[in-house]
Amino acid sequence: MFSARTRWDRTPNRLSGLLEARRRAGRPVLDLTESNPTRAGLTPGADVLAPLADAANLAYEPSPAGSRAAREAVAADFARRSQRVEPDQLILTASTSEAYSLLLKLLCDPGDVVLVPRPSYPLFDYLAQLEGVELARYPLSYDGSWHLSPARLAEALPAKARAVIVVNPNNPTGSFLARDEAAAVLELCARRELALISDDVFADYSLRPDPARARWLAGDGPALAFSLGGLSKACGLPQLKLAWIAIFGPDAAREEARARLEIIADTYLSVSTPVQHAARSLLARIEELQRPIRERVTANHAALLRLTAGSVATPLDLAGGWYGVVRVPASLSEEDRVCRVLERHGVLVHPGYFFDFESEAFLVVSLLTPREVFEAGVARVIGDLDAAP
Repeated sequence: MFSARTRWDRTPNRLSGLLEARRRAGRPVLDLTESNPTRAGLTPGADVLAPLADAANLAYEPSPAGSRAAREAVAADFARRSQRVEPDQLILTASTSEAYSLLLKLLCDPGDVVLVPRPSYPLFDYLAQLEGVELARYPLSYDGSWHLSPARLAEALPAKARAVIVVNPNNPTGSFLARDEAAAVLELCARRELALISDDVFADYSLRPDPARARWLAGDGPALAFSLGGLSKACGLPQLKLAWIAIFGPDAAREEARARLEIIADTYLSVSTPVQHAARSLLARIEELQRPIRERVTANHAALLRLTAGSVATPLDLAGGWYGVVRVPASLSEEDRVCRVLERHGVLVHPGYFFDFESEAFLVVSLLTPREVFEAGVARVIGDLDAAP
């Protein structure tokens, strides 16, 4: 009766079962995985919602690409970041997940292949499966900093490859591509007639300047390229469902992509009128809305470095984003480790395998966690690591 695309194993894993049992028993949990700003004490004042009450929202005037005013507001935000985008290069969506879904519909037939980085966020597996698309993985390697090897990316390309996804900075590694890596990826995509999808949702959250960094991949280069963004990360407002696709590349390919995407988007018309009317007001406050997030991430990253100093845990280099990755001894499996710190110390952390790291052992923590919870939780984890197994 049901589609094979939704044939998922829904059996709770061991960690989920332990967490549910602990919470049912009323036992406290120091959650170091919380990445929702609205649950991490980073909710802005209620005045941010004022534009949603505009009487203009009572009129419904659907536009497949999104309202012109909202697209102009998004284009102005690109200009803030020194990247030129015209409103007609933009398609609005309700989320970056929906943006991926539209792009997979645009670029792929069932059975086609899209390349994704490893490690990366597990959402790609679900999105690809729902569209009947296969995933192939190319590695990000670490030698004190993260690197993408264009040669290894080329080796990973199967015959049915249609697109390459780059997350810049990556989630969870927080690594940006270097300029030469980005140029090589774009050249490879152009040569092999592949589209580039650049997920730039964390691009504003850099921890340090780096002139060798490619802050943006999508642009007026040789390959058809798409840049994704949205209010969820840019403004810390995941509940206000507005995201966007910016289309770049050779004129003919760009225009064909835009025309087809408009038809796909017109089929759903999923972006609400109120959030489109509010887009200009919200994006005008982006610096104000990002400031507390930056401060939280910076403070927690500093605490992570301080608390792990001299221990058996080693934080990996972090250039941006909202997560911290810590290499830990492999004396226990990642699953055993995260279950142990939850059972013994009431601390919840992500295991590295959740993000498809190639080897063990890594722990991943959210840098959005409230500072007191973060420091207490990390201290308990380090204490457990330094204790005898």
